[in-house]
Amino acid sequence: MQFLSSLLSRHVGQTCETPPRSAAHPVVSLYDLDKVFYEAGRARKVLDNVTLSIDTGEFVALLGHSGSGKSTLLNLISGIERPTSGCISIQDVSISNLGERERTLFRRDHIGFIFQFFNLIPTLTVLENVTLPQELAGRDSESAAKTLLEQVGLADRYDTFPDKLSGGEQQRVAIARALVHDPMLVLADEPTGNLDELMGKRVLELLLRLTRDQGKSLIMATHNPQIARLADRILVVHDGCVENDSPRE
Repeated sequence: MQFLSSLLSRHVGQTCETPPRSAAHPVVSLYDLDKVFYEAGRARKVLDNVTLSIDTGEFVALLGHSGSGKSTLLNLISGIERPTSGCISIQDVSISNLGERERTLFRRDHIGFIFQFFNLIPTLTVLENVTLPQELAGRDSESAAKTLLEQVGLADRYDTFPDKLSGGEQQRVAIARALVHDPMLVLADEPTGNLDELMGKRVLELLLRLTRDQGKSLIMATHNPQIARLADRILVVHDGCVENDSPRE
């Protein structure tokens, strides 16, 4: 929390406009967010004037087809990329005002990211993959990592390398890695998209149980309406715009 407090004091009043506050004190606020990529000298707007907020403990699904802007939106919220214009605030820290190193540190300390293709390091064991990000930060996370691996059903695979695991097992390792530092916010980019239907369902149930039990906010990009219907709220992303903000029926 010391790092979070220092960021608050250093970035108050900088260039990013403060978005309107909701009564629920959102964990994530996006305000007039645009993202433009330049390809061969031509501008391509991927996100267009996105304004929304995510409450603490809320599961929000970003529903849309491939190329609609879902992954870009997650990359902006995580600080992997910076917006062309607009404001991104996470618990009142305007991460869109931070430099690349500060965004990396903030993401490492406060955000968990789960990728479609697992992104495990093949030369490290299961346990080493989970603990590595926190080891790089000078923190001992072995105990927390073992607890999470037990929770995801991999207590007997600590010393196994990723190529000996099934796709579902690799994604469970990725979930443990994303949660080992107890982040307030978890982002998941098509986390079941590389799995068969049965394994995808099991991984999704596991992810929802772990995040909801701990009151974490979860934002998940998906093109699957059945997955989206499990969310507290569905944001439909189409051609860079959030066209619909619908509660779960």
